[in-house]
Amino acid sequence: MMIDFSVIKKLNLPVGTFAIFGSGPMAVRGIRESHDIDLIVRTSVWNDLSARHEVIGENKNLIKIGNIEIWKDRVNLSDKIDEMIDNAEIINDLPFVKLSYLLEWKKFMNRDKDKKDIILIKQYLNN
Repeated sequence: MMIDFSVIKKLNLPVGTFAIFGSGPMAVRGIRESHDIDLIVRTSVWNDLSARHEVIGENKNLIKIGNIEIWKDRVNLSDKIDEMIDNAEIINDLPFVKLSYLLEWKKFMNRDKDKKDIILIKQYLNN
C-alpha cells in the first residue's frame, strides 16, 4: 500500500515547521511501504496542536490524527528536531527527514524492524 502523503496538507502546518519521519522517507523513495505517517514538529507547532488534540503515549509525546502520528520528540534525536526540519529534503512539495538521520535513529532503536530497515537504507544509499 502506498501512503497518501497529501493528507498532511490538510493539517495546514506552516512550511518549515515539520518534517516526515519514520517510514515515510523510505516510502517516498520506494525503499519500502509505509502504513502510517510520522511527523516531527517544532515546539510552537506541538504547543498549538496539543492544545487542540488529545496527547497520548507513555511520555505524553504523541498526537494521532487519522493515520498521522505527530511526535513531540524522537528518543536519541530529540535535540536535533529543529536541525532535521531545517535540513529536510523537499520531495513532492513535502519535507522528508534525510535518510542519514533516519539511519542514526534506526541504529539507536535497533528493533527487529529497524535492523531490516538499516539494511534497506544502506542498499539504497549505495546504489
